[in-house]
Amino acid sequence: MRAATIREQQIVLEEHPDPTPGTGEVLVRVRAAGLNGGDVMQRRGLYPPPPGWPADIPGMEVAGEVAELGPDAGRFAPGQRVMAIVGSGGQAELCVVHERQLMEVPAALQWPAAGGLPEVFTTAHDALFAQARLRAGEHLLVHGGAGGVGTAAIQLGRAAGARVTASVRSAALHADVAALGASVVDPESFTEHGPYDVVLELVGSPNMEGNLAALGTGGRISVIGVSAGAKSELNLLALMGKRARIHGSTLRPRPFEEKALCARRVEHEVLPLFERGQLLVPVADTFALADAALAYERFEAGGKLGKVVLTVP
Repeated sequence: MRAATIREQQIVLEEHPDPTPGTGEVLVRVRAAGLNGGDVMQRRGLYPPPPGWPADIPGMEVAGEVAELGPDAGRFAPGQRVMAIVGSGGQAELCVVHERQLMEVPAALQWPAAGGLPEVFTTAHDALFAQARLRAGEHLLVHGGAGGVGTAAIQLGRAAGARVTASVRSAALHADVAALGASVVDPESFTEHGPYDVVLELVGSPNMEGNLAALGTGGRISVIGVSAGAKSELNLLALMGKRARIHGSTLRPRPFEEKALCARRVEHEVLPLFERGQLLVPVADTFALADAALAYERFEAGGKLGKVVLTVP
């Protein structure tokens, strides 16, 4: 099979042996694979995949057709459209995934959207509901609202009945983000639009002081991205006075059972909203697998709404 391959911190297209599904596993013929910040970090040698996943083939989410079933795999049938989060190796023509991590692709979705769905919607759903316990009527702030996780979080928050504010740096994207259901503000002015019950932090340390200042009593800050910095100084008296909570999370290194549970929650609580046309996956650009290096350049250039996705004919 052909795969996007990391060589000396660059992305090249190389041939690799076809993978073989083991017990409970499924061989997926990949049709689309989204790019994520973790892929860029893996390429730079800063974010190694979990044990057992290929270190030289990036890709944390895939969508495709079931090509072959391993022993005792029975949730899906050959030819069925499926998608999943994977530890690595998704940006290839073939990928092996345990059947319990797979989800059926909603009928309404084309391949690019399906390939850009699993990582960002699972991440956003887990952070907002399993951890921050966002409820109808609450005020949610999403930092980095134009990115993949940001656009997913905005839509999930609105679908749950929350009021959503999103900080977006690029003025050119404000109208597009607003169309997803958020009040859009410049990152420098987000503190003026609180108080917030839940803050989804996708940028990192520069926002933390303002997050706490703008947080309402009993508010929760969920940190799932630190691209602008990982260290911050906090006023603990302010945290105590607001009875606030700060927690952090990553999805990739979690044990298999936890990831499978996340997939079941998305199946039951998120995918029906796609079937009803209430959610969408904004796709900024698509690139053929052979042009993976260009896709990484586009991803790192910023100024995009939603996902960059590799497609495999």
